[in-house]
Amino acid sequence: MRTAIYSGSFNPLHIGHLAIMKHMTEDAGFDCVYLIVSPKNPLKEGISSATGPERYRSAVEAVARHPELKVKVDDIELTMEEPHYTIRTLDALREREPGNAFTLVIGADNLASIRRWRDYSRILAEYGVAVFPRTGFDLEQIKADLLQENPEFKITLLKAEMVDISSTTIREALASGQDPSAWLM
Repeated sequence: MRTAIYSGSFNPLHIGHLAIMKHMTEDAGFDCVYLIVSPKNPLKEGISSATGPERYRSAVEAVARHPELKVKVDDIELTMEEPHYTIRTLDALREREPGNAFTLVIGADNLASIRRWRDYSRILAEYGVAVFPRTGFDLEQIKADLLQENPEFKITLLKAEMVDISSTTIREALASGQDPSAWLM
């Protein structure tokens, strides 16, 4: 089974995440999406791993409101020891489900900084990435630079509509007393 791995803090899930999950199964040819709530990204500040279980429960509730989705909210990282490196998660999934082919879903910003990730070359060579566009990133150039390093890297650039919303914007709206419900999933 072709499985898209979409991981992140999802603090909170929003309509941009929804568009990505739909695109992966409706347009990009994946059988399903595993939505993996990361308790703590080692490259990001400001999110406590203690909120991981709460964000996981919120993700389960959000996905349940969209029964048309072929999405499984997976708690694998909630049971793993820190730090939560993507390569460790992918390896654990492959060990748990050896019959599935896993591909990591990331945004253009993550592809641009992927050399900062633990074992990024293994991620790109063994699992591959499906990359969503983001404003301000030349994906063709970023891909070309990475393929110069290793032409065997699996990098698929997705042609998808950009939804210009972020979890940060939603948290800021909440903090200032605004109602962000139109953006939430």
